[in-house]
Amino acid sequence: MTDTPSRTWKTASGIPLKSSYCREDIPQWYLPEINKAPGELPYQRGAFAQGYRSKPWRIFQLSGFGKPEDENERIKFLLAHGETGFLMEHDRNTADHMYNVDHPDVLARPQDVGLTGAVMQSIRDIDICLSDLPISTTFGHAGGAVVQHAPFALAGYWTVAKRRGLSLETLPGTGQSDFFLTYHGCVPKHQIPTAAGLRFNADIIEFCYKYVKRWVPVSIAAYNGADTGLNAYQELGALFANAVEYLDEIKRRDSMPLEAAAKACGGVNFRLSMDLFEEASKIRAGRKMWADLLERRYGISDAKARQLRIHCVTSGSNMTYQQPLNNIVRGTLMALAGVLSGIQSLGISGYDEALSIPSEHAHQMSVRIQQILQHETNVPAVVDPLGGSYYIESLTAELIERAWSFFDEIQSRGGFLETLNTGWLHHCAHENQHEDFLAQERKERIIVGVNDFRADISPFEVDGFVGVNDAFDVAMQRLKDVRATRAQRPAAQALHNLERVCRNSENIMPAMMDALDAEVTLGEIGDVWRSVLGDWVAPQITI
Repeated sequence: MTDTPSRTWKTASGIPLKSSYCREDIPQWYLPEINKAPGELPYQRGAFAQGYRSKPWRIFQLSGFGKPEDENERIKFLLAHGETGFLMEHDRNTADHMYNVDHPDVLARPQDVGLTGAVMQSIRDIDICLSDLPISTTFGHAGGAVVQHAPFALAGYWTVAKRRGLSLETLPGTGQSDFFLTYHGCVPKHQIPTAAGLRFNADIIEFCYKYVKRWVPVSIAAYNGADTGLNAYQELGALFANAVEYLDEIKRRDSMPLEAAAKACGGVNFRLSMDLFEEASKIRAGRKMWADLLERRYGISDAKARQLRIHCVTSGSNMTYQQPLNNIVRGTLMALAGVLSGIQSLGISGYDEALSIPSEHAHQMSVRIQQILQHETNVPAVVDPLGGSYYIESLTAELIERAWSFFDEIQSRGGFLETLNTGWLHHCAHENQHEDFLAQERKERIIVGVNDFRADISPFEVDGFVGVNDAFDVAMQRLKDVRATRAQRPAAQALHNLERVCRNSENIMPAMMDALDAEVTLGEIGDVWRSVLGDWVAPQITI
């Protein structure tokens, strides 16, 4: 494509771009922020004064498929190749819906079981998945990205740790329990209503404050909103609207200091996309917005509580199945945006993302890209190397203004949960997706190998991931075994107590811990959710 003078230059979010920038392009209200140092409130220049000189970002790749032992093997492979934390992925066909493998909906498609995570129906499966992993010293993600599955995944991880004699007080790791994934991005057929989801997440926050003090209880993954269509400033505004729901609920309960609740909510997940400078500016904007939000809305002055801790994942939707090796370049550039903006943790989508879950080679390449950025580029030497650029500072300020406007719009519509219930937030995302599709169709936005430059001398250059074919059969046999050999009376009592707690206002997590320890299964807990809490009615969206 040949650019012409008539081309309209703008960011991926639609912000008009000039050909060059000067000091006058930075708004007056933002100018005082430019001279603040990294590690100084409100942190737009970085959360820590020494940046990556004091601690490199965590290499944190999502992994999982097949049987628990298959996922265990892949996690060990990644750790051996230099990953510095690990993320478990439970089979989404069963876990997201809280189904055992003998549920009719699973039996209808047994070949799908284990395609996108390991099948874990009881504490026995979780124990296998965590076998010989250094969970006492390595930052782990327990799974439970979907809200109704999070109590099961967390209780299972923690119960395995307790059985190994580890102290929960010092156990490092994170949960997720993400509203964007659950109610916006990948909506399951059966899912608890948003109000019940808010209760679960507040319960997890309270439980961690009391018993699992080093754990990040929830991680708001605006990534899932952005990869479904929200643009950069919408991603920011919606993330903080989600956080406000959690903080307002904890404030209503008056069960813990708000500073502690803010720290619990302050480990978040952004998407990194292909507009490098907008993405870097978005991360810088996010840190300032969080610090300002906590002070203005809640009167929180504690500097540590106001530090936003950021994990990023490169955009899976930007990876193409056409000319898939091009995705190595895409992953590197997206990762660079995050590193230049000072994130704490990073995962890079596999170059075969559009074809399958990552092969071993694709997973290794995602780790190697990060290691090259850490050790060969000298990028980590300087904190906020983009700081002071007229363009970056102007764009950061513009994103902040637009994000607060979007945040205010969400509040005017009843808050974050209400915009999920009504479908308004989905509509915003779908409109963006539609516009992007049209822009690609008109070749106003070029995707190399997709709508231009399509000639490929080696169209079959990637060997796709080869999974296992016994995940369903093994899971079915293990389900039968756990039902037959567990202590039946304690299991029945634990399940009955879980239902009782679910019907009142007690914290759900102690009963969940007892249920997992008594070998109650995933599907049995899901049956309690469905009978007591009911199902969320997903909104119908039209463009």
